[in-house]
Amino acid sequence: MKQLITIGIAIVITAFLGVTNHVNAQSKHNAILNLDAKQQSIIAIASLTAKGDLQTLESALTEGLDAGLTVSEIKEVMVHLYAYCGFPRSLRGLQTFIKVLDERKAEGVEDQLGAEATPIEDNRTKYERGKANLEALVQAKLDGPPADYAQFAPIVEVFLKEHLFADIFDRDILNYQQRELVTVSVLATIGDVEPMLRSHMNICLMQGITPTQLQELVDMVGRNIDYEKIDSAKKVLNELLESKKQ
Repeated sequence: MKQLITIGIAIVITAFLGVTNHVNAQSKHNAILNLDAKQQSIIAIASLTAKGDLQTLESALTEGLDAGLTVSEIKEVMVHLYAYCGFPRSLRGLQTFIKVLDERKAEGVEDQLGAEATPIEDNRTKYERGKANLEALVQAKLDGPPADYAQFAPIVEVFLKEHLFADIFDRDILNYQQRELVTVSVLATIGDVEPMLRSHMNICLMQGITPTQLQELVDMVGRNIDYEKIDSAKKVLNELLESKKQ
């Protein structure tokens, strides 16, 4: 009799722990409330592409489409992030996306294609357009002396203004806020680029991303990268937010 009671108690405890673990897991999963489903998907897709974790990326791409991102928007995430982690990662991400779309099509899923980028009708030079876009991002005029890297290698400044901030940022498939979510996700994932990470986290704040949303972004990226990188990203964000209180 005692043995049966003991076994019964063990079963109840096991069941209780199972329910508790499930609830805790659900609570952890539902903890992200300030970033909407599309923003979460953009962050996950950008981080996993930058890392090169193509298997997990497949699931993130599926979740992104189910969350309402269009095919054009996800393609644009892949196009944007190459400027920060290179063509090889971007191209492998696009190839993975093609695979996911083909599989969904075979299952009868019709994904929303979305709009293409609006043609540029602007008589300014690409350098002027890029400078204007960057000024809109940082909400300040940029008429001071060039940064040290631009003085050392002036052509880099030209490429940044004409290609990154004109050719890419002029494309209206993603807005500035979404592009900065991609950028910060990639920079946190690749690591060892703290000055740029801080700069783009600050731009996120300027573009309306809240401190809580940035903290959630870092937590999301932290699921994909090693402790040292995520610890560094958290430190950068904490220092940035602390500086804003002064």
